[in-house]
Amino acid sequence: MSIYVFVYGTLRAGEINDLARAAAARGLPAASHVGAASVPGMLVDFGDWPGLIPVQDGRRVRGDVFQVEPALIALMDEIEEYQPGKPCCFVRRTVSASLEGAGPTSLLPCEYYPINPAFRAAAVDIAGEDWIAHRLSRTKQDAR
Repeated sequence: MSIYVFVYGTLRAGEINDLARAAAARGLPAASHVGAASVPGMLVDFGDWPGLIPVQDGRRVRGDVFQVEPALIALMDEIEEYQPGKPCCFVRRTVSASLEGAGPTSLLPCEYYPINPAFRAAAVDIAGEDWIAHRLSRTKQDAR
């Protein structure tokens, strides 16, 4: 049985915890890219990685939906340092992700990892909806 997951930060292709590379390194079945998508929420910047805080005020976070085997969920839990029943920065939840370009009925139930707002600390709000675009703009500013 495969599962849909929504990834928005370091698990995206080319990022430091790229899901495809992580699966290959563990000998796990590759994730199948379904498409670009968005979910309700806002991003915060922890420096090397983002956090997503669910909100219902119209803001969206962009990312990607993948279809994965259950073994990959366990790896994602490890990467996100998520342990059910223990206080963690990230929590695994289910969200309806809206696939881009697929029309208004294109919602897919996905597992994802928003942050526990209690662990937000001094993370800085991100005005945009895409972690990669934010990270790249930040890198360009640092290069000046």
